Amino acid sequence: MANKGNNYDFRPVTLKDLPMIAGWLRESHVAAWWDDPDKEIAEIREHIDSVSVEPLIVELDGRPIAYLQSYDPHMEDDHPYADQPFGTLGIDLSIGPPELVGFGHGSAIVRQFAEELFEEGAPRVIIDPHPGNGRAIRAYEKAGFRPIGRRHSQYGEVVLMAVDAAEDDENLGD
Repeated sequence: MANKGNNYDFRPVTLKDLPMIAGWLRESHVAAWWDDPDKEIAEIREHIDSVSVEPLIVELDGRPIAYLQSYDPHMEDDHPYADQPFGTLGIDLSIGPPELVGFGHGSAIVRQFAEELFEEGAPRVIIDPHPGNGRAIRAYEKAGFRPIGRRHSQYGEVVLMAVDAAEDDENLGD
């Protein structure tokens, strides 16, 4: 069970991590919300050396438990979130091992990561779950994110959610 005492470590994805991530992408709780695992792994491989997307492994007590990526929507031409305040960073998260789903890790991870991004100067952090992914939406709301509208992305319809640095003390870590 995740609790406020958990401290997650975020480290860059390496080529050695790709088979593990591919396995996670094939788990039913992840596969429902991501594209074809082979296509996703090819994109993650490209992101390893990217300046616009940072692919990360989330570890708890030294154990890899999730894939997280952060991205700058202003670094891509015609990004659907380029209207967000300059400096906004987007994140995507998938808990890997199915036995860890439903214990609060998702909200705790995005809360901690958003706090770290705010400390680095980001004014806003956004995340964009599918409208049908109620579990993710509830987890992100628990972490302080609020829906700011529906958008259409390359993956289809999404609920765009945000938390602002100014709201950090009020919303994060309740």
